[in-house]
Amino acid sequence: MLWFINIAYIAASILFIFGIKMLGNATTARRGNLLSSLGMLLAVVVTLLNKGILHYGLILAGIVIGAAIGAIAAKRVQMTGMPELVALFNGFGGLASLLVGWAEFARAEKIGWVYDYPLFTAAVIVLTVLIGGVTFTGSLVAYLKLSGKVSGSPTILPQHNLINAGILLVLVVLGAILCMNMGGWLGVGLFALIMILALGLGVLGVIPIGGGDMPVVISFLNSCSGLAAAAAGFVIFNNVLIVAGCLVGASGLILTVIMCKAMNRTLGNVFFSGFGGSTTKTGAATEGEMKASSVEDAYYVLEAAKSVVVVPGYGMAVAQAQHAVKELGSILEDNGAEVRYAIHPVAGRMPGHMNVLLAEADVPYEQLCEMDAVNPLMPTVDVAIVIGANDVVNPAASEDESSPIYGMPIINVYEAKTVYALKRGQGAGFSGLVNTLFFRENCRMLYGDAKSTVSALVSQFED
Repeated sequence: MLWFINIAYIAASILFIFGIKMLGNATTARRGNLLSSLGMLLAVVVTLLNKGILHYGLILAGIVIGAAIGAIAAKRVQMTGMPELVALFNGFGGLASLLVGWAEFARAEKIGWVYDYPLFTAAVIVLTVLIGGVTFTGSLVAYLKLSGKVSGSPTILPQHNLINAGILLVLVVLGAILCMNMGGWLGVGLFALIMILALGLGVLGVIPIGGGDMPVVISFLNSCSGLAAAAAGFVIFNNVLIVAGCLVGASGLILTVIMCKAMNRTLGNVFFSGFGGSTTKTGAATEGEMKASSVEDAYYVLEAAKSVVVVPGYGMAVAQAQHAVKELGSILEDNGAEVRYAIHPVAGRMPGHMNVLLAEADVPYEQLCEMDAVNPLMPTVDVAIVIGANDVVNPAASEDESSPIYGMPIINVYEAKTVYALKRGQGAGFSGLVNTLFFRENCRMLYGDAKSTVSALVSQFED
């Protein structure tokens, strides 16, 4: 049976690897998701055959409860709620790993620790609890920020970096002591203290982060949930859990690096700078005024346009305007215009947020352009339509050295002949920064709900 289980785990791991590889292309992503799901199904079924580690009654109860929660969430969650849902998934993945480490510690405590207990196993138990605890509470804070249940602005505590560094140092010292002597009341007390400090570090680590850094936080916590799962795999000697955790951890870390590069920030900047809070760098004063336009005026400009670039942002997700945007794009194409959709890596509230929305509306993948591909074409674009995006098109990132986002790569929509910015009002974006694009001579504002505005443009073409 052990031989059969290990062979099945290898097969499941291969399915995971090929599934993730296929996720890198939109045309194969669906099949990649199915392959990965099949691998997970195989791993779960084979694990259930190992009667020595499972209680089928509890497993059945978990399946029923989990399936019910998943079905309700899948039915009710809106696309605008996907970022916070992903944050919750990351958090509960970390919690599951923490519970695995706790259960193994309790099992060993029950049967009695011996001094020659493998040091490696003791270390990974501590590591599982540490990473799992930080991931759980950190993800909960990210969920609360993204869902608007608490302020999305950073909460900067006095000397917060020093406090977090001190807690981390204490955790390392306590973990080392626990690994040397995990038995008795001393071991139980140290373990409880490590778990409490890890949970607290997750809260204190994410509270000072806000604004445009949240996509980076989500991808980093996703990586942490994978690392916690891998550590849990070493705790219970489960090969497929180790492989799956390493894949999630590595892919999440790669995505985190990509997000940081797209924002011209390091991971240290994200976690230690408190971006969006109190800062002496607020940017130069903005001159001029925002110039409002009407749907009718925008229609005449779009009707004559031969090249149109749409830049979606979180405002499109809030208004659920992706289907109306697709309809407008199709009308413009029928009118002889070349339509592209420019996607910034950190547009929205999580990596790939805009891609998912546009895919839901059946926008052809070939029309989606990355920032580096569309920027050289911007001077030839007749009309750029910015829907709810703010920081990713802010010219201050390339022109104002006093701006907090200076140096961040942006989509150069300000180079287009005409820019229409769709916004609900004159407020700043998620980072709290004023967008100097809106004050440019070639930029016109279309105020109101994005879906209603785009639908009104569609009606103008149909009349």
